Amino acid sequence: MLASDDERLWGAVQRRDQSADGSFVYAVRSTGVYCRPSCPSRPARRENVTFYADADAAEKAGFRPCKRCHPNENPDDRTAEAIRQACQWIETAEDQPDLGTLARSAGYSPWHFQRLFKAYVGLSPKQYAIACRKVRLRQALPDAGSVTDAIYAAGFGASSRAYEDKGALGMTPSSYRNGAEGETIRYASAESSLGPVLVAATERGVCMIEFGEPEQLVQVLAQRFPTACIVPVNRDLAALVERVVQLIDEPSAGCDLPLDIRGTAFQERVWKALTLIPAGETLSYAELAELIGRPSATRAVARACASNSIAVAVPCHRVVCSSGKLSGYKWGVERKEALLSREGTKPARNRR
Repeated sequence: MLASDDERLWGAVQRRDQSADGSFVYAVRSTGVYCRPSCPSRPARRENVTFYADADAAEKAGFRPCKRCHPNENPDDRTAEAIRQACQWIETAEDQPDLGTLARSAGYSPWHFQRLFKAYVGLSPKQYAIACRKVRLRQALPDAGSVTDAIYAAGFGASSRAYEDKGALGMTPSSYRNGAEGETIRYASAESSLGPVLVAATERGVCMIEFGEPEQLVQVLAQRFPTACIVPVNRDLAALVERVVQLIDEPSAGCDLPLDIRGTAFQERVWKALTLIPAGETLSYAELAELIGRPSATRAVARACASNSIAVAVPCHRVVCSSGKLSGYKWGVERKEALLSREGTKPARNRR
C-alpha cells in the first residue's frame, strides 16, 4: 500500500490522468475492485480509496481488477486490441455503432477513444465507417440487381445520401457501376529528372502520377476507368504538371497538390499514413503496419504500397526493409534511391 503523497495520487484519479497509468493503481473498499488512474467509472468516495504500487499488490490485498479499465493488462496491448475490435465491429455491423457505443464497449470516454482510434488508424471512427461503406458500395455495384440495391446493401440509409456523397466513389454510384461513365479524366505527360511521367486528374484532384512510357500508362488509366472520357489536355494541365515535376525534383519541399485518392479502406489507411512520414525519414513495412494499428499485416501493407498510383505525392518510396536497405519499388529501385537522396535520407542502417 502506498502511504506517501496520497493527495497527489488522488488528484491524478480525479483528473483521470492517463499519464499516471502504470505508475500506481487505486482500490475501492466498498466494491472490492481496483482500477488504473484513468478509469472512466463513476468516481469513488475518497474515504473508500487505497493506493497500491501495482496490480499484484492490489490483488494480494484481496481486490479484483476492474472490468472497464483492465488495470492488470498492458495499456498498449489493451488499447491495440480495443481498436482492433472496434474496427471489426465497424466493418461488419449492419447498423453502424456511434462513438459513444464504441467508447463504452472499449472502456474509454468518447473523447479519449476518438483520440486513440485516430492515433492508431489514422481516421476517426466516423471516417473509418464512411470508408468501409464506400468499399462495400464498390464491391456491391458490379453484381447488384440495381444501383439502389447496392446502395442499401452498403449501409446507406437512403439512395439520395449515396448520390450526395460523391466522395464515396469520386462520382455518382450509377457512373461508377458503368465504369466511370460520364466522368472526365484529363491527363498530360512530361519529362522529369527521373524520366517521363504521366499526370491524370479528375475534378477533385490528381488521381495518377506514374513514371513510364505515356502510351502504356494511358492504357492503364483507360482500363481503370473503361467508360470514362479520357482526355489529353497538355495545355490545361500545364500548371499542375509543372508542380508535379517540381515535386519530383525537390520532394523534401512537401506536397500541396489536390489529390483524388481511391482505394479500399485498408489501402487508404496505409496511403494516409505514408503522407505522415516526414521527408528525410523512412519506416519499415513492419513499422508502418504498427503505425496503422495492424502489426500483423506487414505483407498487406507492402501490397498497399505497391498498389499506390500517385508517386511521390503519396510517398511510398519512404518505406524500406527492416534492415534499412531499399526494397522493391513500383517504378524502379533507382528512382526510389534518387528520391530518398534528394530528401537527405540517412544511409541505410540496421533498424532492429
